[in-house]
Parts: sequence; structure tokens; C-alpha cells
Amino acid sequence: MSIAAPSSPEPAAPPHRVGDWLALPPQALLQALQAARARALAGEPAAAWLHTCPADAWAAQLRLLLTRLDEDTATRAQRWPLLGVPFAVKDNIDITGQPTTAACPAFGFEAGTSATVVQRLLDAGALWLGKTNLDQFATGLVGTRSPHGRPASVADATRISGGSSSGSAVAVAAGVVPFALGTDTAGSGRVPAAFNGLVGLKPTPGRVSTAGVLPACRSLDCVSVFAHTVDDAARVLAVIEGPDAADPYSAFEPGPAVLPAPARIGIPAAPELDAALGYDQAWQTTLQRLREAGHELVPLDFGPLHEVAALLYEGPWVAERHAVVQDLLAAQPEAFDPAVRRVIGRALDFSATDAFRGAYRLRELAAEVATLWQRVDQLLVPSTPTHPTFDEVDADPLGTNARLGTYTNFVNLLGWCALALPAVRTPGGLPFGVTAIAPGGFDVALLQAWRGWGAEATGPMPLPAVQPTLPLAVVGAHLSGLPLNGQLRERGAALIETTTTAPHYRLYALPGTTPPKPGLQRVAEGGHAIALEVWAMPMHQVGSFLALIPPPLGLGSVQLDDGRHVHGFVCEAHALAGAQDISHHGGWRAYLASLAQPR
Repeated sequence: MSIAAPSSPEPAAPPHRVGDWLALPPQALLQALQAARARALAGEPAAAWLHTCPADAWAAQLRLLLTRLDEDTATRAQRWPLLGVPFAVKDNIDITGQPTTAACPAFGFEAGTSATVVQRLLDAGALWLGKTNLDQFATGLVGTRSPHGRPASVADATRISGGSSSGSAVAVAAGVVPFALGTDTAGSGRVPAAFNGLVGLKPTPGRVSTAGVLPACRSLDCVSVFAHTVDDAARVLAVIEGPDAADPYSAFEPGPAVLPAPARIGIPAAPELDAALGYDQAWQTTLQRLREAGHELVPLDFGPLHEVAALLYEGPWVAERHAVVQDLLAAQPEAFDPAVRRVIGRALDFSATDAFRGAYRLRELAAEVATLWQRVDQLLVPSTPTHPTFDEVDADPLGTNARLGTYTNFVNLLGWCALALPAVRTPGGLPFGVTAIAPGGFDVALLQAWRGWGAEATGPMPLPAVQPTLPLAVVGAHLSGLPLNGQLRERGAALIETTTTAPHYRLYALPGTTPPKPGLQRVAEGGHAIALEVWAMPMHQVGSFLALIPPPLGLGSVQLDDGRHVHGFVCEAHALAGAQDISHHGGWRAYLASLAQPR
């Protein structure tokens, strides 16, 4: 394709959302790319960029883009789902032929190949714009531990950007790129999101390859995504996820597509929040919004989770950081940021015996906290307890940093996924963020649950991989809140729809069943529409669920009010002889309510 060079000397500001980039016509797309590159070259926002794409590499990317733009629209969308979209890369992630420094010039090297995540984005048509600043060796949640400057929150120049993925976060928040890659071991993809009003996606460990990513804690590291919307984060995850033979820690196992809604949401029973900043008020406002949406909030003791979190920096896992930089730290300790040197130096205080003791204790705590998922569908926490100023960090570099990890440090140790979200503004105008947390593999379900939270969602969400499920209609004791509903939830099933059957069924109260159960039968005439719920049951759990169903019940085909057929509970005809016909109630729940009414 031949397109004239953009003629505007003052290109319009680039779009903030990936979808808006994809909708640009070719000439406008090139102008937007010019504008984004101009801002990066000008050092906007301050201290965000360590290395911008060199002119020759940028020109090569544009030539490839023009070639791809020659294809028809349908082909482009299918082959290159991120065609023409620029992105930023945290400078502990490799790009072929470019320096990787992790904000430590003495450590820097030229990458021979791109990290798997970068290559997958390039193969999807995206263009890398530059590499971004970070807390040195991704060790910190403050964003101040770099020799290349200290990015500030886009909301307040006196307050920190958060780290360690500081540059990536502010590059997105300032509107230079619509998404950026960070990393997250202890919260580095969530804290900066909170401080800059962004979505921060931290996938389940192993879902996204870390091949070509300089480790912080190799057994825990995740590549994270910063974006303005949940849909954009999902769109990027769909491109970068997947198994990778080059990554020994790759463990790609798609999970469910949905969580129950309304949900049982676990929250800290006694949250630690900075009242002076209005964080307590912002948290209560957020909770009230959830209550109004019909969700059940379940206060939980976070003590065991805080004990897990303490293992990350107060336990032997800090030795993983030492393993990456051991030679340099011994030879040139002055090359390190003082706070980073102190943190990593703690590794020398631990023995191999301590490492095993820590692993044992983590297993014990993981077994204990796993029971939380029997009580709640997801957790919601404040992303951080406070938002420090630069002066506060300078006065207490380690203590301030540690406090920021209150609700982030435990997640990767437990193998869970998390999604940081902008919630509300404090009375002083600061962004206040929350983080939703779910079991490992529930990444897509978490994205689906929160996609309408921060921005209006239109159309279907770009869907990363999910496990196959069977839609299952239930009409009786398995309905939400009734005695056998736990059999669905403990198998990872999620409520996806409340509706009715087609008006061709009759419902009967089966005698002598414990707990009481109804029987559903299709009839040729005289039928009713019967209330039911449709649950998505993971395919690999269907067999164990079927084994629990006693005669005369079974699974068969049930027609819904819109004409669709799904699998659902039906009853053998012989068992209905003499059973009470309760069809006129319209459903089992209404029948139970009638029994409680005075006669």
C-alpha cells in the first residue's frame, strides 16, 4: 500500500483505546502513530522512557504495516488483530537487537531475540514504540528506584507513579500508547494501575510466557498488561497467552468463562486504609455500589493471606532475586539502587534449609486459604492502602514500599489471578483503585465479571481461551441458595442465565425426596413456562455431577423460552404418578414460598 507521509505538523493526539486505534483509516492511523512517537521522543511523560524505537527499526515496522494494510479488512482483522496499535515494553522484557537494562546500566545487554510476549504482539500487527522505566530489577512497588528518574502519578506530580512497572503505567495513563507490558511479582502491575487510574491485568502464573523476561522471582513472575479498559486488557491477553516450550514455567490451562452473578465477594473485614487521603470513604463508596448491584459482600479474616504475603520479602523467596544478579552484586554493589541492594542483600541471611521451611509453610497456608473459595466467588481488595508522596518514600523507602504490598504480595505465591480497576476519585481528586482476585485459571471469568465497571462495554468482549462448558438447566434444589446448589459451585459451575422453559412443561413435587425436589416433564398440551437457571458446567466436571443425580431424575434436553435447547433436569414419567402438580406456581421457588404462607 502506498500512503503519503502525514502532512499535519501538529498530529492529533492518539486514541486511548485499542478499539479506536483499530477503527482508524490508514492515513489517520499513520498520523496517530506519528503523534505517539513524537511524544515518546520528547520524553513524555517525564521519566517514562528509557529507550525509544530507533528510526531504522521504526521505519521497518511502518513498511510492514503498509504491506499488511494492503489486505482486505476481513483478512486484516483475522490475521493481525492488533494491526497498527502501538505499545510500550517494560525494560526487563527483551526486544530483538535492543538493550535490556532493568534500569541498571551496568547490567545491560543487547537482546538476541524478542520475548515471546513481544513477538506475539508483533505477529498480531502491533508496533513497539519504546522501552520503559522501572524500579531497578523490578524490585519495588514505588517507581522511584531508578537512575533514570522517577515518574510521577498522572494525577498528582507530588505523588509516586507506583512500581515497579512505573514507565509502562504512566505511558498508558498519559495517552501515549493504548496498552503496555509490565511485569508483576508482588503487585507491580496493580499498584501503578491504581495510582494512574488504569486497568491492570495480572494473569494466572504460567498463562503468559515469561521467556525473554529478566526474572525477579522466576517461579512467581507474570507479564502484566496496562490498559484503559477491561476489554482492551482482554484483547491483549488473547494475543499473548498460550503455552510456550521456551518457558519452563509455562502452564497454560484455560479456565471458566464466567463467574456467578450476582457474586459472593470476599472483602477484608478490617481494611487498612489512609483516612487522611479519603481512601476509607472511597472504599465504602465502592462497596455500596456493589451492594446496589445485588452482590453479597462477605467480610473475611485476611490474616492467613497477610502471612503468605510476608513470605515474599521476609522469607527465602528473596533469594530468587539474588540468583539473577549475584555476580554483579558481588563485583559492583555500587551499581545498585541503595534500597534495591538492601532488599536483595537479605538473601544472604537465608539458608537452603530456610528455603524448604518456607516452601512447607506456603503449602500449609495455601491449603488453609483455599477454603475461602467455598465461601466466596472472588475477592475484592483496595489495590493499595495509601498513595505516598515522593517525600514520604524518601523518608522511609522500605517501610513505605512494604505497606503498598498489603493486598498484592500474596496473590502470585498462591497461583491466583487479579484485575486492578479504577474505582472512584477521593475527595482530593486522587484515583482510588480496587483489585478483584480469583483462583488460578479464572482470568477470563474475572474480565467478564468486571468489563462494565470502569467504562461502558459494547458488543462481545474479545475472548481469551476458556475451558469448554456445558449449559445446564436446573429447576429445583440446585437453584441459587437452595440446598444442592453447592454441588454446582464446588465444580466451578457459574450462573449464566435466569429464564423459563418454553410453555410446554409441567412441574411436580416429588414425594419422599430429601431434600425436597421437583420433577419436570414435557407435555404435548396444557404446559406452562417453568422458571429455571442455566449454569455453565465445566465439561470435565459433568461426569462427577451426573453421578450425584438420584433416580428418578436425570439429565435430558430442555427447551428454553427462546427456542434453544440445553441439557437439564428431567424426570422419569413413572415417578410422577400421584405426585402433586405444582405447575401453576410457575417454578419450584414460588412453590416453596407458597408453603410458607399462612393457610
